[in-house]
Amino acid sequence: MPSYTPPVRDMKFLLHEVLDIAQYGDLPKFSEAPRDLADAIMDEAAKFAEGVLQPLNQVGDQKGCIRNDDGSVTTPPGFKDAFDQFTENGWPLLGAEPEFGGQGLPGILGIAVSEMMSTANTAFAMYPGLTRGAVEAILAGGTDEQKQKYLPKMTSCEWGGTMNLTEPHCGTDLGLLKTKAVPQADGSYKITGQKIFISSGEHDLTDNIIHMVIARIEGAPAGTKGISLFIVPKIMVGDDGALGERNGVSCGSIEHKMGIHGNSTCTMNFDDATGFLIGEENKGLRLMFVMMNAARLGTGMQGLCQSEASYQNAVTYAKERIQGRSLTGPKNPDGPADPIIVHPDVRRMLLEHKSVTEGCRAFLYWTALHGDLEDLSPDEKVREKAGDYMALLTPVIKAYLTDRGYHNATNAQQVYGGHGYIEEWGMSQFVRDARIGMIYEGANGVQALDLVGRKLAMHGGRPIMTFIGELDTFIAENDGNDDLKPFIDGLRTSRERLNTAVTWLMENSLSNFDNAGAGSHDFLHLFALTALSYMWAKMAKVALDKKDEEPFYTAKLKTGAFFLSHVLPQSATHLARVEAGAQNLMAMEASEF
Repeated sequence: MPSYTPPVRDMKFLLHEVLDIAQYGDLPKFSEAPRDLADAIMDEAAKFAEGVLQPLNQVGDQKGCIRNDDGSVTTPPGFKDAFDQFTENGWPLLGAEPEFGGQGLPGILGIAVSEMMSTANTAFAMYPGLTRGAVEAILAGGTDEQKQKYLPKMTSCEWGGTMNLTEPHCGTDLGLLKTKAVPQADGSYKITGQKIFISSGEHDLTDNIIHMVIARIEGAPAGTKGISLFIVPKIMVGDDGALGERNGVSCGSIEHKMGIHGNSTCTMNFDDATGFLIGEENKGLRLMFVMMNAARLGTGMQGLCQSEASYQNAVTYAKERIQGRSLTGPKNPDGPADPIIVHPDVRRMLLEHKSVTEGCRAFLYWTALHGDLEDLSPDEKVREKAGDYMALLTPVIKAYLTDRGYHNATNAQQVYGGHGYIEEWGMSQFVRDARIGMIYEGANGVQALDLVGRKLAMHGGRPIMTFIGELDTFIAENDGNDDLKPFIDGLRTSRERLNTAVTWLMENSLSNFDNAGAGSHDFLHLFALTALSYMWAKMAKVALDKKDEEPFYTAKLKTGAFFLSHVLPQSATHLARVEAGAQNLMAMEASEF
């Protein structure tokens, strides 16, 4: 059976040594999370993730969810008990608002805890994850009455939450939606329509589920300009908070999926269901994107999680599996063969996996820190920069981390050889669970288009220029550090390639929009590699100062050196493909494919 040990040492290294979150101790939320408390929370989260959630991961995959004859859904064995422990121990409350019962701790600490939970059992972690997205939407657009009615129970995960966006005939193009909302005399609406691919749409983990549903009010404009957002409870909630009658919302079926079987992904039917407008009429897209942006960072994290879990198991297997002899002579002379970790190609896969995973974790945490600064800093310039970064980096986090999560999981499967293809060894689950991350919450191609088509030009190019300027500052400040030179040189090279790609797109996209589309995937990956080279330079700077203190730091430096020599050169290929433009890509007629 696969195993998982949360990489708490690496998480603490990032929070305390690389990002130095103690420097923000005078800010709200950070003042509530001194180092000893933050470390204690991570240690306890690790125990829960490893001891309670991870043993249920394969159970969830094998047993899945069951839709009963009455339309209710039963989650896999053990999930309900684990969820009760999750809520009783207060895990949903860490970063939540104190006004609604939360502990008000920094979001970056919540990211670290969420990573452990999701790596241990992604399907399980999706239930509270989707609820958090619904909470964010109500916080952003709900009335005081709506917040008081729904948020205390949703914050604690006594009630669940969902996002109901996709319909059978439309996915990314939400302007085609058909779900309708009919105004009622009491100010409510009757919601009728069908939604598909709804994660956590129906289950037995909570007393109620609060669905966030986009629909078109009768007479609203066509397209995305006519979309409104509604709160549609599974069970109606009285003014006193008591649960009442069942609403006209039901699970029509559970989707038969490739992976994440432990999460109930449902087709949801709304039959004159009572809903309540949240925000303004025809302004639902703005609130929807509050949910989507939170979900996209969470989805990027899922890619990191599958990468980490599959890596740990591949390393264990590579150290134990005996096969062949080392090219430079036996390393296990008393045995019939050497462990496969001695073979260069196995090491290639493992080190690529390790170096990208650790770089992605740093990138995710660094981005999450800016999310906290956007909300909490008293400095307007800091908030502006943080907001720019959150907009710029969200599509990169979502797409690159899930692309690499899937790629790394398949490499881990390859390390297992034939055993990797056999279900009982568990590697197949990591591959199958990782695959959806590249598709949902906006397919990765859409993320790349968003980055190139919208984010590069926003605010006159201020976010991307600020990012490149930050790289320039770091390079200038550390140019005289001979020990750090390989990392600075790598960062300088990737920064120059990124800047060249930005310039090329700006000069060639307006004359032919297909040039932007053709280069978007490679530009996003070039951007991500540049960001990871920055993360590795920051990590190496800390590790160099402490390399004699413990082996952790020397291993970190060796891992970073491999990233520079074997992974970062991919940025040259990505730049070449950006500069190739759309000519050859768009030359063929559809009939020629």
